Order: sequence, then structure tokens, then C-alpha cells
Amino acid sequence: MKNKDRLRLIIFGITYLVSIAALLITNYYYFKSAGEKSKQVKTLSAKEIDLKNNLKDLTNKLETTSNQLVELQNQDQLKINQKLEEEIKNIHDTYLSAKNTYEDLFDLKDISKKTAAYDKSFAQILNLLSDKNYVSASAQLSILQKDIKTEKDKISASFIIPQNVPAVDAAPGSGYSRQKVTTDVGEFMVDVLAADLNSTRVIVDTASDSTCGNDCPVLPLSTYISRSGGYTGINGPYFCPASYPSCAGKSNSFDTLLMNKNKVYFNSDNNIYSNVPAVIFTGSSARFVGASSQWSRDTGVDSVIASQPMLLSGGNITFGGDSEVKRGSKGNRSFIGSKGNIVYIGVVHSASVFEVARVLHKMGLENALNLDSGGSTAFYANGHFVAGPGRELPFGIVFVRK
Repeated sequence: MKNKDRLRLIIFGITYLVSIAALLITNYYYFKSAGEKSKQVKTLSAKEIDLKNNLKDLTNKLETTSNQLVELQNQDQLKINQKLEEEIKNIHDTYLSAKNTYEDLFDLKDISKKTAAYDKSFAQILNLLSDKNYVSASAQLSILQKDIKTEKDKISASFIIPQNVPAVDAAPGSGYSRQKVTTDVGEFMVDVLAADLNSTRVIVDTASDSTCGNDCPVLPLSTYISRSGGYTGINGPYFCPASYPSCAGKSNSFDTLLMNKNKVYFNSDNNIYSNVPAVIFTGSSARFVGASSQWSRDTGVDSVIASQPMLLSGGNITFGGDSEVKRGSKGNRSFIGSKGNIVYIGVVHSASVFEVARVLHKMGLENALNLDSGGSTAFYANGHFVAGPGRELPFGIVFVRK
């Protein structure tokens, strides 16, 4: 029987019992009054005794039925759903927090070997989650997140630009340079390479032959450069590393628009309305667009790379920071940009994405896109890795001579 039907039946029973009780009470006092008036009986009559017993029995039944009604109301499906919804929210929130904390801890391992204490704390949090102790787990996660951030900030603060790095604010006209750039938000070391698009072609090499949704193949950046006949290269846009828990079911995949050296477009269907910025290389020019949806699927160009955020456009800073925590933290940040027919790739060390935009603006670049960073950072120049080599990647941006 459904809860609604049971509830109606119990309410009907209570109403019926209350009516009977009222009738018995009336009869009881009627006979009692009559007995007192006649003064013929000094004790309760048999009728009064029966009525009193019936009233007592009815009162007990009424109390039992009322208790059943309260119990049923407490089992109301709405309350069950509310309790279930609250539990699901706790699971979702703590899982999301645990996932983000684990990824932060994983990124910390790229720059520090002293993570044993953090590993132990995270293991304890997992035990709390397995016991459904969401309150304690959430509190411990907040503490661990702060500790990891403090450690990252301490490592970033300890980064010192070597004294032999020259202070040069302007971007090089050609070739590779390591230089110190001074901005209104601090001093930064930059590894950068400039190439003339009249003599260099920018291509993208991919480990997969077409769009891949999960367990996608990956290769080192050095492999992309060597098999493409390139002389320099850098990591591409963001992707979902297999080592991240949140990437389960989509490991090593990416969802931004890209055209590789074989003229194959990746993720074309889900980028029809995409607002992710992109750069298109063709001939001796680089065209930056604010959204990849603004670009057709022309295969007559050399490469198409969608990434985010746009750092510079037309010589103006276009990124002033956002709510993305990882972009706000300091790390090695890869970029690709241009000025006229000169294309630039490079890494700004120990910087947030907000700071990278200001560094590149100070260097005089006109357009620039942010690329992946952290453990994915890889920049090969002058015959060796000046940053990285980082983890294996589903793609690599490669410069080849025309």
C-alpha cells in the first residue's frame, strides 16, 4: 500500500475513533449523572463500568493510531527525498573538493619531493569519506588545500632569477633568448623563441589520427619535433591527464578545436558554438580570433589551435584574472603569440596567468594565447629542453623550416 493511501486510512481511523470516543463519553456522563440524581446507587453501575473500560480502551487505541500517524509523517517521501538530497550534495561537494585537492597535490609533486605529510593527510581524509564522515572530511580538506597552496607559494617565492640572466624587456627579433623582464607586477624570467613566418611554418602533430574521447595516445614533445622534422616546439593547450581522477573516462583527451599537420580537424562538432579563442597559422601570417566558432573548417591553412584564455589582442591585455584557482597560482606558464609576421613561443617562469599577460605586453607582443602549464610544460629550443620535458602529451606545437 502506498504511503498516501496509508495516510488517508489512518486519518479516517482517527476520525472514526474520535467520534466513538465522544459518543461513549457522553453516555458515560449521562448515566453517571442519572445515578447521582436518583441516589439509588452508591457505586458505579455495570453500564458505567463498561463505558469506562471502553473509553479507556478507545483512548489507548487513539494514542496508538496517533503514534502511527506521526511515524508515517516522519517517513513522508518528501522528508526521505530531502535527506537523500542532502546526502548526495555532501557526497558531491566532498568528492569535488577531494578531487581538486588530489590534483593540486599531484601538481605539487612536479616541483617538490617533500609531500609525504600531505599524502598521509589525504589518506586520512579518504578514510573519513569511506565512513561517510563528510563534515570532518570537508574540514580536513580545507586545511590540506591551504597547506598545499602555502607550500606552492613558498617554492615560488624561493625561485630566484640567476644573476647571469640579462635584463631585457623587449622580445627578441629572432632566435631563442632567456631574459629578465620587469613589469608593474614584478620581475620574471622568460624563455622565448622568435621565428619569422616567412621562413617558418607552425604545425601541430598529434598522437591520434582523429578525435579521441578516452585513453588517447600520448607522446613526448621531443618525438613530435623529431618525426615532423622540426627545430623547436612547445606543449599545446589544456588536456585531461590520465593521472587526474577527474579524467577517468576521458583520459588524455581534449575538447578544444585543433587542426593537425595532416589537415585533420579535432573536436569540430562540439566547437560549432565555442567561445574558446584560437590562432590560425597560414603562409606568413597568424590570425587570432576571439572564439573558435568564428573560424570555418578550411584545410588550406597550416594549423588551427584553440586555447584559453586570450592574453593579448591587438596589443591590448585581454585577461585580467578569473575565478580559476590554478590560473591564479604561480608556475611555469607556456604561451604562443605574435607581432606582425613574427611568431613567438615560450615559458614565463613562476608566474600566474594574470602576470603572464602583463609580461608579454611589456615585451611588445600584439597577440597571445595561454597554453597548458604545470606538469605539461615543455619547451624545446637550441637543441635541448629549456623547460620540461614534462609529461607525455596528445599533441605538440612544432616549428619547421620552409
